[in-house]
Amino acid sequence: MPAARRWPVARTLLTAVNGTTLVGLGIAVLTRTRVRRGPGGILIAEGYRLKAPPATCFTIGSVIITRRTADWLLHESRAELLTHESRHAGQYAVLGPLFWPAYWVSCGYSWAMTGSYGTRNAFERHAGLAHGGYREAPLRPALRRFSRSAATGSTDPPAGSPPPG
Repeated sequence: MPAARRWPVARTLLTAVNGTTLVGLGIAVLTRTRVRRGPGGILIAEGYRLKAPPATCFTIGSVIITRRTADWLLHESRAELLTHESRHAGQYAVLGPLFWPAYWVSCGYSWAMTGSYGTRNAFERHAGLAHGGYREAPLRPALRRFSRSAATGSTDPPAGSPPPG
């Protein structure tokens, strides 16, 4: 079996063994969503109605939970969003339950730096920031002065450097 086809199988097995998919299915049952099979061992829980989290989709283990229908998520125009959420399933496969504290620490760091939970979040960046609906955000104004060069106190490149671009 080629490596590209082995990863979804391994991801599915790992998230099953580490219990994160079971948690995702538990949330799906408790919130009365309908679970359908998706591509590559992904499960899609459709019709999520709670207010938190406010995202259209979120992933727990190999379960993508969406406020919309599975058909909406599986539509070819949302292939990048499905890929983004599937990458989160891969992160769960690697980290297991440690994903949750690591993700929230990364959210906190991103919020502290930019006021956005996603912009500087390593997990969202790895999953594809724009594909998940996130936008780049600048550093908070109070932090911008720290991004200057330590040697010169300037954000300009040193003299003799090639022009940017």
